[in-house]
Amino acid sequence: MWQALVAPVANLLDQFVEDKDQKARLAHEIATMAERHAQEQALAQIEVNKAEAASRNPFVAGWRPFVGWTCGVALAWHFVLAPFVIFVAAWSGIQLPALPEFDMDNLMTVLLGMLGLGGLRTWEKSKGLAR
Repeated sequence: MWQALVAPVANLLDQFVEDKDQKARLAHEIATMAERHAQEQALAQIEVNKAEAASRNPFVAGWRPFVGWTCGVALAWHFVLAPFVIFVAAWSGIQLPALPEFDMDNLMTVLLGMLGLGGLRTWEKSKGLAR
């Protein structure tokens, strides 16, 4: 959203600011505003993550592992267990009802997001910062 606003505002500078140095400084300030805002949001989220991880309550600190295990089980079912069950059933001559399928696009979005966060968790554990 910020990037869509930056170009029109920067173009307005040409009409209202005559000094080239001031114009360049203002254009730079406007262009970096979105980046600073995104960085502030990321830092705020990191503080929330720290508070959640420090909690002893499993409903606060345990939601990430729960989502991770849920994604792991769904991934294992979709790529390992279901094909194996279908193969064994077909080989044995057993007719199976339609097995459930998952929307893998949504699952992979969640799983890849968790793996990105999981990399930070692994780093924390290797440094002895996590319990």
